[in-house]
Amino acid sequence: MARYTGPKTKISRIFGEPILGNGKYLTKNSNPPGQHGAARKRKQLGEYGLQLKEKQKAKYTYGVLERRFRNTFEEASRMRGVTGENLIRLLESRLDNVVYRLGMAPSRPAARQLVSHKHIMVNDQVINIPSSRVKPGDIISFKDKSAANTSLTSQVRGKNPKFGWLDWNESEQKGTFIAYPERENVPENIKEQLIVELYNK
Repeated sequence: MARYTGPKTKISRIFGEPILGNGKYLTKNSNPPGQHGAARKRKQLGEYGLQLKEKQKAKYTYGVLERRFRNTFEEASRMRGVTGENLIRLLESRLDNVVYRLGMAPSRPAARQLVSHKHIMVNDQVINIPSSRVKPGDIISFKDKSAANTSLTSQVRGKNPKFGWLDWNESEQKGTFIAYPERENVPENIKEQLIVELYNK
């Protein structure tokens, strides 16, 4: 199963943001990667460079490789409404992202692992494809055997209250995907319009 397995702090240093992990090492060394770090003279990025960088940031943030990301963009462009906002909605509705947003896993890579190892059910059916799309009304929960595993359930921290498009039932350890989120409610620092401009060249 294709995914990024390289150094996470290096990626965070490229963008200057903790897009992978909690960013605790980024506070120690926020210089761009490379032999000379901050001392290296770096040229100003042009229009294409800024657009490409924004696309790369979105890909690393959601853990999506190039072909899957391109297919998601093409699907977003066929939908009604603003293409950039549709792209963010589709990325947010990925099963691994929803598991992460519900607080069932501490990070997106951890959520991806939960899904691929068959610990997660959607509407009482085990789904092991992280890129599966969740629809409004779908209920996400642990498999019964996994719910009894304290090493898994101990990592559950519950949903952040600012994610209003999700609902989390603490007593039943179940979450509901209520609706696709509006762009202003998604906290990711991604300029999706630059991605649209890049693919429309």
